Amino acid sequence: MRNKLLALAALSALIPAAAHAEDAARNMGGDVAWDIVSGLTTEIGQRLAGSPREAAARDWGKARLEKLGFVNVAIEPFSIRGYVRGTDAAMLTAPVPQHLAVAALGYSGTTPDAGIEAEVVYFHTLNDLKAAPAGSLAGKIAFIDHAMRANQDGSGYGPYGQVRRVGPSIAASKGAVGVVIRSAGTDHNRDPHTGATNWAAGVTPIPAGALSNPDADLIARTVRLGKPLRLTLTLTGHTQDGLPSGNVIGELPGRDPKLPPVLVGCHLDSWDLATGAIDNAAGCAIVTAAALKAQAGGKPLRTIRVLWAGSEELGGFGGAAYAKAHAAEPHALAMESDFGADRVWKARINLAPADKATADAVIAALNPMGIVASVDVAQGGTDVEPIIAAQHLAVIDMAQDGTRYFDLHHTPDDTLDKIDPAQLAQNVDAWAAVLRVVANAPSIAPVTSAK
Repeated sequence: MRNKLLALAALSALIPAAAHAEDAARNMGGDVAWDIVSGLTTEIGQRLAGSPREAAARDWGKARLEKLGFVNVAIEPFSIRGYVRGTDAAMLTAPVPQHLAVAALGYSGTTPDAGIEAEVVYFHTLNDLKAAPAGSLAGKIAFIDHAMRANQDGSGYGPYGQVRRVGPSIAASKGAVGVVIRSAGTDHNRDPHTGATNWAAGVTPIPAGALSNPDADLIARTVRLGKPLRLTLTLTGHTQDGLPSGNVIGELPGRDPKLPPVLVGCHLDSWDLATGAIDNAAGCAIVTAAALKAQAGGKPLRTIRVLWAGSEELGGFGGAAYAKAHAAEPHALAMESDFGADRVWKARINLAPADKATADAVIAALNPMGIVASVDVAQGGTDVEPIIAAQHLAVIDMAQDGTRYFDLHHTPDDTLDKIDPAQLAQNVDAWAAVLRVVANAPSIAPVTSAK
């Protein structure tokens, strides 16, 4: 009997942390948001753009929105140029053999199944690579050691992320046969950060991968030994045209259907190294739960439309497809959640001068939550920027704490246990407060210029 009790005690100790988080979320009334982020990560999993799992997520999303009471729910298909992952492997072969944690970048070139091996040329920064003479990398593998630093607003991702976006193309243009970069991330875990890269016109893609930060540190230390480095790199994934993708939309009708709707967006796809909890199941959970919560006390004046966009990660295809499909429909205002689930701490508001009273009401609704107004210009995010630009829409950004976001972003560690239920619920409350104001505004003017 004693052994059975000990076994039961041991079993209870193995209950996943996510189960406790789920209980906490429900106790806070965060059922809808938690159920969405838990459902997408558990029932669907990774949702690589153009893959069968992204297609499953669209079907799941349509059914979930309908169950929650959204109407005019639809899947709007489009096709994309996608990336199909293969085998990712890397090893330092000289001066000391070391296995490395690597992930191919989206749109990487393809190695033979046996991989490639070449001398490594080290570049401390992206600018150092840019300064390398033409042809100087012929037959070699470039390594770009361009380290990112964490900050609250995540703004470092713009400049530091350039090592991933353009570094491989620059290396290829100088003759490299392959390229590896230090991951565009702020963690110290042995998890590489994937993400898409871009190839300049006329540049033939070469194999391009990201190393985990500890492995990048290893290469930097090895360089200081002053001995030649050699690397084997195997990245067998490939780019493929004509892959199926699509958006999922749904509406909560307002009292006056003639008024242009408020659009709230997120992206449904994720990278395939994990289950896409913070990027971006959390965003879809937040905007959907907030749209529902904004109905408390009565139906708002305006319709709130939810956009779960497809294929954001490989180039913002979902946002562009939505703007094209809905070009003839006027919209009032757009917002997007795509920065995880940590607490909202400030709001960027870009409304026309004529709508100052609405902007003031938004600030007044957020101030009791400790959320302040920012002087920065609201952008809206990849999934809604095309329709914002086309129709000169008003925009509100709910800026979240990004201190730890790039520890997890695009890594195998982007899983449900990283979602804090209390902070997820705070996001929903903040978004709902804003939506109650803007969805009840009788007039929202186009914004013809940035503040």
